[in-house]
Amino acid sequence: MSRLALAALVVLAPSAALAAGGGEHGGGGWSFFWQALNLALLVGVLVWFGRTPVRQFFSDRRHRVRQDLESSARLLAEAEAKLGEWQGRLARLDAEIGEARETSRRLAEAERERILAEARASAERIRRDATTAVDQEVRRARRALRAEASDLALELAERILREELSAADRERLVTEFVERIERAPRTGP
Repeated sequence: MSRLALAALVVLAPSAALAAGGGEHGGGGWSFFWQALNLALLVGVLVWFGRTPVRQFFSDRRHRVRQDLESSARLLAEAEAKLGEWQGRLARLDAEIGEARETSRRLAEAERERILAEARASAERIRRDATTAVDQEVRRARRALRAEASDLALELAERILREELSAADRERLVTEFVERIERAPRTGP
């Protein structure tokens, strides 16, 4: 409190001295002296009482600026690290995409080969089945043709025999057939 009272006295004293002088205009050098003294005292009081707060302000300000710079440097380093990490991820992602494409291509090629192999096997199976079916049809057709040919041959032979064989020829053929049967060795029970 005494500092405040001292400061007020120092500031107000030159004003009181000037007022006691009558307030003359153009008072010569004394007026200038008192104004200069008043200014010097005012500056002195401001410096005396303001130096600690001003010093503290600039100290705090320097400390905050230093902290802000350190924080900015730390954030910059973190951002650069994140950037490096993301660039690495991006590079790995490009590599992973390339690997995925290559894997997909290989799998598609393998699947294509598997499908082609199955198609070839199916085609071969169909060819074998068709060949077997054709062979069976050919055998069945041959049997049918043989049966029909033998039926036709029998019909033809019967017709020829009826037309060209006489009763005496038939008698002779029956007799020869019976004699052959009798001469044939007997097998069985």
